[in-house]
Amino acid sequence: MSNRDSYNKLIKNRIIIISIFLAALAVLFLFNISTGSSSISIKEILKVLIFNEGDNNTPLIIKDIRLPMALMAIAVGAALGIGGCEIQTILRNPIASPYTLGISAAASFGAALGLILNASIFKVSETLVVTVNAFVFAFIVAGAIYLFSLQKQIGKTAIILFGIALNFLFNALTMILQYIADEDQLQSLIFWNFGSLLKTTWSKFYIVLFVLVVCFLILFKNAWKLTAMTLDDAKAKSIGVDTGKVRRLAILISSLLSAVAVSFVGTIGFVGLIAPHIARQLTGEDQRFFMPLSGLVGAFVLSFAFLVSKIIIPGVILPIGLVTAIIGIPFFITIIFTKMRTM
Repeated sequence: MSNRDSYNKLIKNRIIIISIFLAALAVLFLFNISTGSSSISIKEILKVLIFNEGDNNTPLIIKDIRLPMALMAIAVGAALGIGGCEIQTILRNPIASPYTLGISAAASFGAALGLILNASIFKVSETLVVTVNAFVFAFIVAGAIYLFSLQKQIGKTAIILFGIALNFLFNALTMILQYIADEDQLQSLIFWNFGSLLKTTWSKFYIVLFVLVVCFLILFKNAWKLTAMTLDDAKAKSIGVDTGKVRRLAILISSLLSAVAVSFVGTIGFVGLIAPHIARQLTGEDQRFFMPLSGLVGAFVLSFAFLVSKIIIPGVILPIGLVTAIIGIPFFITIIFTKMRTM
């Protein structure tokens, strides 16, 4: 078999893998709409979605409640998966993700300001205080990491350590607010930190989707440069890649994806860590396939977690962040032991 044939076969296999995940995600999407306090058959769902026909309140339940939540799970999961993919790529670290770099911790502190002190960074309605605060503080941390990366002689290890320091800082600030909170405020903050899709609206979904599409297109346009970043900086520079510029672009866009996702649904951990690892095992480091598959795997993981959160205890929807943590922690431990064996 010639090199050309081998390459074409490799590309074909990667396309097949992506297609399989797309099909699996579509099935999971329908099951998420079907599952809830009352079960709705797949046939009824398709009837409502395709022909806009249904019995009683079924169209209302599907279109206004379950459909936006199911779509938000896909959009947020994809955003976190792609964000984690690029952070791991440019920092060349398997445990790097927006979650471990302090972005989620900053968002949690912003939410705590709104929930406990009723303080708002900008003058917005009370219903948007928590979301806006979470986004602003998440992006402040993203900006701090970006500015830090601009400094000369700053390497990828220093960026990770800086992010970890910010993570501890904002966790400490959040605990101070928790200490002075009353029971109701503390309960609201804990629920937000667990992560939930229950307050999803169509407008929130459209915002996340817009940011996801724009960021994906920018990253995909720079796919070959991001692939080159898997080499060491000297080799990447030798083929014409401005490593500093690409690293800052990836940090900025990954942080934006994570900030938008977390500000609307709360803290969702481990998705940005798990998805890239699974995608990398299946497609390698070629960003043309690695990045889209990371998004698909992230969407699949979060959609699966959302489905599990609705069926563990009948009639009760568990916070989705709890489910992703249960899934993610064993995976995280596996990564640590795998890295230790290869050292």
